[in-house]
Amino acid sequence: MTIRLASVVLAAVLCTAAALAGEALHLNPFNDPFVAATTGAPACPTPRGPAYTDTELKQEAHYRVERGTSCWLAGTCSEPNAYRYDARIAQAAVAALRAEPALAGTSIWVIAERRFITLQGCVATREQAARAEVLAREVAEVELVLPWLAVGAESVRYPQAPR
Repeated sequence: MTIRLASVVLAAVLCTAAALAGEALHLNPFNDPFVAATTGAPACPTPRGPAYTDTELKQEAHYRVERGTSCWLAGTCSEPNAYRYDARIAQAAVAALRAEPALAGTSIWVIAERRFITLQGCVATREQAARAEVLAREVAEVELVLPWLAVGAESVRYPQAPR
C-alpha cells in the first residue's frame, strides 16, 4: 500500500511541477510498452502514458542506466538490463487481460517499465480491479504491479492524454 500511495503522489508532483514550469513533455521517449489491453468502457479517459519534461528526461536517463543494471549486479535478473523484460511482460499481461471474460466492459492500459506493470483505466467493480491486478502479478518476471484503476464513477488518478 505504501508503494502504491508513493507512486500516486510522485505522479501528481511530477505533473504539477511540469505544468507550473511550463515545460514541454516528451511522450514516451524511452519507448516503454504502453498498450490498450481492453477497450470496453468508451467513456474512460485515455491515459497519457509515459511522459517527461526536459529536466526529468535527463534525470530518468541516468536512473535507467543505474536501475536497469542493478538487478543484474544483485543477481536477481537473468538479463543484464531490467528494461529488456518489458516488451515480453507487456505482451503477456495484455494477452492475459484480453482473455479474461470477467474484464468485459473495462478499459485497461498496460505500461511496462523495469519489470513493473502499471494498470491504468476504468473498471465497473472492485472485483474487476482485483482480477486485473492478479492477472498482471501472475505474469512471469513481473516484480511489481501498480493498479491505477478507477472503479465505477471514481475519477481517474492518472495523467490523461490530450484531447
